Amino acid sequence: MINLRRTTHEMIKNNTWKFENGIFWQAFDFGLAGFDGENFYFSEMLSKKEQKEAKEKIEFILGLNTNLDEFYSQIQDSKFSFLAEEFQGLTQPAAPFKYQALIETIAQQQVNFEFAMKTIGNFVKTFGKRVGELYAFPSAEEVKNLTLEQIKSVKFGYRAEYIKGLTELYVKGELKLDLEHLGEEESIKYLTRFRGIGKWSAELFLAYGLRKNTYPAGDLGLRRGVAKIFGKSVKEIRERDVREIIEPYGKWKSLLAFYITCYDRKTQTEMR
Repeated sequence: MINLRRTTHEMIKNNTWKFENGIFWQAFDFGLAGFDGENFYFSEMLSKKEQKEAKEKIEFILGLNTNLDEFYSQIQDSKFSFLAEEFQGLTQPAAPFKYQALIETIAQQQVNFEFAMKTIGNFVKTFGKRVGELYAFPSAEEVKNLTLEQIKSVKFGYRAEYIKGLTELYVKGELKLDLEHLGEEESIKYLTRFRGIGKWSAELFLAYGLRKNTYPAGDLGLRRGVAKIFGKSVKEIRERDVREIIEPYGKWKSLLAFYITCYDRKTQTEMR
């Protein structure tokens, strides 16, 4: 069964959601929707169609269809078995919208997770629509109308140019994010054609925006987590080593990579 507290703890704190009194609340431009682990809650103004969309989005965000028992059985006789107890009930979060996933991925390039969350949260609070105490993530059309200076104002740094350029291409229809029909390698090849999207960003976007069974094997946190679990230094763990270790887990490789990354974040925090 999903543990909402643990799952939301690992989500990007972007001001579009909150976890309060056991309920996960998500802001959409049409209103608020919540989930307590069993029941869904909707703002009174939401139509039946909007309620259906909100429910489907929350299911996607929280990975409610994940069979955690099957995943835990797959890792029970491995070096990763302790992760099942360490993060019992944790699912891999995803973004409700592909465009949001792209922007949040770009914002995480070459910075630590905490800093990325601050910049994303500021971006949403500055340019998103207020929905109760929360904010809806800005649409691509809204971001397209922002100046580069406005986007830079939330401390995105050089990434602001990528966000501006990719947004314009997406609005024009020149950058497609509906890549569900493509395989992993084909998707990565397509995305990395665009300035601002490297292999790491493409892999993270596919996992976070589409729930494809992929992971950024070259990610420092993932490499560091693997190194800790296997008693090695991070310099000894290369991208190739990560793939050799994780690929045998088949349909669970993305979730396993996420658990390892969460383990790294937790241990890094404990070391401070």
